[in-house]
Amino acid sequence: MPERFEEISKVAFADLKKVTDKASLEDFRIKYLARKGRITQMLTQIGQFPPDQKPAAGQLANKIKKEVTEAFQKLKKNLAEADQTKSQQLIDVTLPGIPTGVGKMHVITQTTSELLEIFGRMGFAVAYGPEVEDDWHNFVALNIGPEHPARDPADNFYIDDKTLLRSQTSTIQIRVMEHKKPPIRVVAPGRVYRPDTVDATHMYMFHQLEALVVDEGVSMVDMKTTIDQFIHAFFGADTKWRFRPSFFPFTEPSAEVDLLWVDKSGSESWIEMGGCGMVDPNVFDAVGIDSEKYTGWAFGFGIDRLAMRKYGITDIRLLFENDLRFLRQF
Repeated sequence: MPERFEEISKVAFADLKKVTDKASLEDFRIKYLARKGRITQMLTQIGQFPPDQKPAAGQLANKIKKEVTEAFQKLKKNLAEADQTKSQQLIDVTLPGIPTGVGKMHVITQTTSELLEIFGRMGFAVAYGPEVEDDWHNFVALNIGPEHPARDPADNFYIDDKTLLRSQTSTIQIRVMEHKKPPIRVVAPGRVYRPDTVDATHMYMFHQLEALVVDEGVSMVDMKTTIDQFIHAFFGADTKWRFRPSFFPFTEPSAEVDLLWVDKSGSESWIEMGGCGMVDPNVFDAVGIDSEKYTGWAFGFGIDRLAMRKYGITDIRLLFENDLRFLRQF
């Protein structure tokens, strides 16, 4: 019987020398080292030996199993290293790399960043405020009385009687003036919400950039100069714009700011960018600023419309459809 064990060992090592790949290595494992393999089965045959031969037979069987297993593991490691080396050799380092998709900022985010950079150079700080506002900040403090049509539920997204999604970033002006006394020089970007009928120039959610300056001796000349410098810095020195008389409850006098739009056919038209004016004294009184001592001006521009005018976008809905073919242009 010990001679039989020696014969199995010789055959196993002979077969192991014939192994050249992972498939034949697995066949060898099943044949010799699996639960029913020839090497493993030797251990079950120890009980057939006479009592005085069992210790020697057991030592021989364990020795053979250990040697064959170690040889198997060594060959397995060598084959794995050879496969890795072969795989590395197949890589042509002279070929171009696989391009990685890199994201970019949305055109509205790009526009907002550029606007803040321009006003930062003019000395404006930046302020932010909540998009869910109360009646005081959205209407009362802005001199919009209970009877004013701007409060109509058809023109606002009310959450309850005293809470709504802000309809303008002028609410941030109130919050700034509540906590900071003049001089004040601040811009406030953000989303606003109005249930407008969606078309090429209107959306129920859009972006505004509000500006506020409060100090002694501030006049409408200062406001016009600032707007002029901003428009020419953002659009170019040849850009044409105009003031158009208007009315807002929180400014007096008030004006609309229009930019000249020239389409691809060369046709010209004036496009409204936002409103502006001198801060109404009632607004100062609401936030505790002395309206006899201080004056101020404010404006609110639609960031979406500024982007449309700059990049020649003809439909505001394109900004929100998330069509990457469109967004990748900017």
